[in-house]
Amino acid sequence: MVLGSRWVPGGSVTNWPKSREFLSRGGNWYTRKALVLPLMDATGGYRAYRTSTLKKKIVDLRRHKRYGSSGYIFQVDLAYRVIQAGMRVVEVPISFTEREIGTSKMSQSIVTEALWKVTVWGFRERMRKAGRQRIRSAKAKHKQGW
Repeated sequence: MVLGSRWVPGGSVTNWPKSREFLSRGGNWYTRKALVLPLMDATGGYRAYRTSTLKKKIVDLRRHKRYGSSGYIFQVDLAYRVIQAGMRVVEVPISFTEREIGTSKMSQSIVTEALWKVTVWGFRERMRKAGRQRIRSAKAKHKQGW
């Protein structure tokens, strides 16, 4: 996957209020920490996927509506799933200019959904890792004859 990033060297944002920039940078920082993602702009929407990546069915559409994302958080969801599937994500700088006509669809409910989903996904990932570590530790102790 190639991700157009506003927050890598060479990337930029024009005509955004400071509050919107703070929300984007803060949301991306939280997403990086919670999900341990190596991405500077997981929330960006300018993306290109290889057909082979999409054919790997990283999203089960039958279950996705019930368990997946429904708002803009799907951008983070897909990047997270691509990385979890062991595929590569490359960020390239883009210059993003705020629209001159129309209004943003960003809302409190979108922000709340994103915060909630990222928190839940991060917690689940940490619990999975902790479980795998306990299993490895138990196997090591068993080998040593404990």
